[in-house]
Amino acid sequence: MSSTTTEATAAEALAPGDVVHDYRIAYRSRQVSVLARGEVMLGRAMFGIFGDGKEVAQVALARSIRAGDVRAGYYRDQTLMFALGLLDVRQFFAQLNAHTDVEAEPASGGRGMNAHFGTRMVDAQGRFGTLTDGPQSSADASPTGSQMPRLLGLAYASKLYRELEDLREMTQFSRNGDEIAFGTIGNASCAEGIFWETLNAAGVLQVPMLVSVWDDGYGISVPNELQVAKDSISELIAGFQRSEESPKGFEIEVVRGWDYPALVDTYQRITEVVRTEHVPALVHVIELTQPFGHSTSGSHERYKSAERLGWEKEHDGLARMRAWMLEQGITTEDELAALEKEEAEHVRQARDEAWEAYQSPIRREAEAATALLAAAAEAASEPARAQVAAARDELAKRRDPLRRDIAVSMHRALVAVRGESDRVRQPLVDWRREQKPLEQDRFHSLLLSESDESPMRVAYEAPEYGEGAAEVDGYKILNAAFAAALERDPRVIAFGEDVGKLGDVNQGFVDLQARFGEMRVGDAGIREATIVGQAIGMAMRGLRPIAEIQYLDYLLYALQVMSDDLATLRYRTKGGQKAPVIVRTRGHRLVGIWHSGSPMGMMVHALRGMHVLVPRDMTRAAGFYNLLLRSDDPAVVVEVLNGYRLKEKLPSNIGTFTTPIGVVETLRPGRDVTVVTYGACCAVALQAAKMLQDSAGIDVEVIDVQSLLPFDIQGDIVKSLQKTNRVLFLDEDVPGGASAYMMQEVLEKQGGFHWLDALPRTLAAAEHRAPYGRDGDYWSKPNAEDVFDAVYGLMQETNPRDFPDIGS
Repeated sequence: MSSTTTEATAAEALAPGDVVHDYRIAYRSRQVSVLARGEVMLGRAMFGIFGDGKEVAQVALARSIRAGDVRAGYYRDQTLMFALGLLDVRQFFAQLNAHTDVEAEPASGGRGMNAHFGTRMVDAQGRFGTLTDGPQSSADASPTGSQMPRLLGLAYASKLYRELEDLREMTQFSRNGDEIAFGTIGNASCAEGIFWETLNAAGVLQVPMLVSVWDDGYGISVPNELQVAKDSISELIAGFQRSEESPKGFEIEVVRGWDYPALVDTYQRITEVVRTEHVPALVHVIELTQPFGHSTSGSHERYKSAERLGWEKEHDGLARMRAWMLEQGITTEDELAALEKEEAEHVRQARDEAWEAYQSPIRREAEAATALLAAAAEAASEPARAQVAAARDELAKRRDPLRRDIAVSMHRALVAVRGESDRVRQPLVDWRREQKPLEQDRFHSLLLSESDESPMRVAYEAPEYGEGAAEVDGYKILNAAFAAALERDPRVIAFGEDVGKLGDVNQGFVDLQARFGEMRVGDAGIREATIVGQAIGMAMRGLRPIAEIQYLDYLLYALQVMSDDLATLRYRTKGGQKAPVIVRTRGHRLVGIWHSGSPMGMMVHALRGMHVLVPRDMTRAAGFYNLLLRSDDPAVVVEVLNGYRLKEKLPSNIGTFTTPIGVVETLRPGRDVTVVTYGACCAVALQAAKMLQDSAGIDVEVIDVQSLLPFDIQGDIVKSLQKTNRVLFLDEDVPGGASAYMMQEVLEKQGGFHWLDALPRTLAAAEHRAPYGRDGDYWSKPNAEDVFDAVYGLMQETNPRDFPDIGS
């Protein structure tokens, strides 16, 4: 580990004009922070968080970033984005204003908070662009440290592109794996567990990842001594430093954030090592400042001493760079004054242009709405006339209206005229109808793929069986499907705990590492969050990862990354980025508290933006994998943990058949009661259905939903209810979990309630986790006898004479 504090050769080699250019960008960025803060104080923006104090370090870093390099950073990086040409001032203010037009605000189309940056890596048709044409930025997320797992994958992709011959021609995504994944993180976020998990994984994998820690001494009000041991992240990770005796480690540098020449030299030197040798590095940028405090939500004068504030003023990087430039004769005071005046005016003008571009279409919409309201008020009778006029006047007086103001006024008017003639009502009704697709596009679109590669558009191909098709253990179905996928597409990379040499704990990848190599079928450490994060970064760079989490119970370690990053990616960029990750796991009933989990309700609620697939057997699972690898959405596939040794016929089209997403399958037709279930409960339901038929003459229809997200898109369950008029929702989640979700989907959204003759019921697992042993499983998870009793109770409810009480 070295510390650089003196003027160095890389900076000396810069032409004076280059240095002045960097100062211009840094000064521009500071002016942005000042004026943007004012926008919040004036009430024109809701919240502001900015990168003041980090400007000099970021212009220095930008000098070492090349086309194809990818950033995974956070909300302090505006200067870096300006310096790389990935953001301009008008776009920055457009995001502050929440401008919903991606032409004005390309990072998120008004969906992201301010200072959440990203480039449009995917075109309007949903296809990846040529990512090597320039530097790229993955989309920021607010949870601290959440960029780190993704960063690992962005870096690992370069390793794969360099080392796998079959990927060399994919120059759209990489040129010989020369790209660095640049990460930025604040000093306080280094206390997060996923930061450490990422560093450890990067050291193990030896990937071209360069992390800059912007250290201003605080995490909001909490100082470093309460954040990290030794008060210093670089001291704390000193043991990560690689050496001749232990080469698998990190390069670590420490440099002062106000020392421009040292910063330029440090970054140019360290990036050359990272790029050529494919090793990770961390640059600890110390003695940074935060001139205006953490954000617009509070003042740092409340927690910083006068001494500290004085130190920050003295060590402001922008002021120090300015003084150094004058000392070195790079420029003159008059030239700098002119530059600063020019930049201040540039930022003011861009701010005003961004505001006008944001407000002008809304004003026009408000004017049109006001005219409609005026016409309705004139035509309406009392008391509606006065109510509509009041709504009109309320809207008209707003100088800078929001679209919500328009919607509220129009809603008030629609309520007021509900009893009026169509001549009065219809223009307002038409307006509302016209707004719905616009609202859908602005605020709700692109949660999932809408491209030609959407999994909903992949053609269905049924499994085919030749004469005398072999019956094999379920895991062999998966093994054959994975082998076909790896053979067909060099972008497919499978990895996870015990996936490589062992072939996973249930043998789905057995012998495939020997066949395809360690880079295609690989082992990973016990690090669930970064297994998923690694997959995200890889998928964002054009690869097709299958990331395995060994057991569903352990998915919770990765749930934050899946929920906050993966599931939101397409939505929060308004289609500008995508990561078609497949998360493979296994769950439902087996044995014990931590190997029999089925928290599907938790997943359904946390993972909107992903497909949640619950195949009942390995043939259905293989079909899902075939389909997902031909589409561009992320998904999690939960295999049945106790199904790998059950016999299934091996399809002859093992590499191409598909299981359709969102389509249910009727496993047993019946006329009396519909049982809706999935996964391991399908076998339980079928067993119970036979018992009910044989013992009580009750004919049960059993439906396997197959996927929870999306759910029964063809409405087939309601068609079943039209016949049976009774329904039981069965699963192994806790009460009120996925069974309640299924009930809402069928009864409320699909209108199944209207066909019921008996109270709809759910049957779920106990509220606690399953105790160890077969008895623990029996009394904790729904069993065939439980299903028998629940279905029998439904019949008894409407016909107690024919179905007398059985004492259950």
